[in-house]
This record gives sequence, structure tokens and C-alpha cells, in this order.
Amino acid sequence: MANREKIAPGEYYHIYNRGVDKRLIVKDEQDAERFMQSLEFFNSKKPIISLREFISSEDYKNIKPDEKLVEIVCYDLNPNHYHLLLKEIYEGGISEFMKRLGGGYTWYFNNKHKRSGALFQGRFKSVHIKSNEQLLHVSVYINLNDKAHKISGSTAGNVKSSWNEYMGKVGRNICTKGIILKQFRSIKEYKDFAESSLKEILKAKKEKGGLEMLIGRYFF
Repeated sequence: MANREKIAPGEYYHIYNRGVDKRLIVKDEQDAERFMQSLEFFNSKKPIISLREFISSEDYKNIKPDEKLVEIVCYDLNPNHYHLLLKEIYEGGISEFMKRLGGGYTWYFNNKHKRSGALFQGRFKSVHIKSNEQLLHVSVYINLNDKAHKISGSTAGNVKSSWNEYMGKVGRNICTKGIILKQFRSIKEYKDFAESSLKEILKAKKEKGGLEMLIGRYFF
């Protein structure tokens, strides 16, 4: 089980979880879009009773950086699990954000797919990022997680990640990318690093303890 080290303000954490019994948590594009909306709109200190009402009110457009619960550095949503790289802005921010994300998305998913009970495999897992090298490799592992898992077929279309944000392509802009990209002279240089890191990650997955040396801990 992942280390339950206390989450501290100003620190970075690899956050992840998967569906209970490894079940799908995303079945179609609508599910994927809802998860992404949840990532974006639940990141606010303001109480949010209804995500639909919050979006309709357009209050989310006025959320200032100091009103957010966390900084989202990278994200990845796969058919049966997700990964996030988050910075704790103030004490309790990550826990509150993940409570909203997990509870809100579970309610939506169960209501839509006519099921009940837990959707995720217990409480979210967290790994403290303890070095800059680890930070960079985790960013790649998350941004290119579908390639790390070699996801293909019909479910691949529902995969969402922050890779396009990092490549400067049109799309969502919810990540705080500076901590990663400022270490490279250009987007291309980060892309080259990511492709090299991915090769290391794929190789390390085959070696006992190899991936843990790169990203801190490996579960899925």
C-alpha cells in the first residue's frame, strides 16, 4: 500500500487511483468529459453543491489562482484509472480536492450507469515527490501514461492527458506547467526528454524495482 505520509503545503505529489476491482471508470466520451470538468471546476475553495449549476453560473471563469485548492501540474485519465501530479497550495487542499473529485464523479457515474456503491478502489494513493529528477520523470509517466500502458483499441479514444497542453496544442489549459517547462529551452526539448524518459520507463517496468527508482512508487 502507498505510504500515507502527511501531505504538506508547497510540496508536489503523485496522486492516483483506479476503479474498484479494476473496473472501468470511463465508458464513453461523455464520462471522460465529465471527469475533466470535475478536475477543472472542483478546484476552488468555494463550496460547490452542483457542478451543473456552477458551470451554468460561469463562476468558474472567475476563479483566481489564490482561490484554488491545488495546482494541477499534469493529469491523465485512462479507462480504469487516473494519475495526477498536484502541488498542495494550502494545508488540506489535496484532500479536499480529491474528496470533491471522487465523490462528485462517483455520483455522476452511478446515476448515469444505474449502479450503486464505491467506484474507486478506496482512498486515493499519494507519493511525495522528493527530487527534481523524480518530478520530471513522473510528469512524463503521467503525460504519456497511455503509451506507458500501451493502451489501444476502442477504449483508447476516451483517454485524456495533459500532453497536448505541454505541446502547446489547442485544448484545455488547466495545468501549471512552469515547474516542468522552465527547465527546458523549448517545448521540443521537453518532448525529446519525454520520449527518452518513456523508453526508460518501459524498460524499468520489466525490471524488479526499476520503475520505483524512476517515479518513486509503481502500482498501475
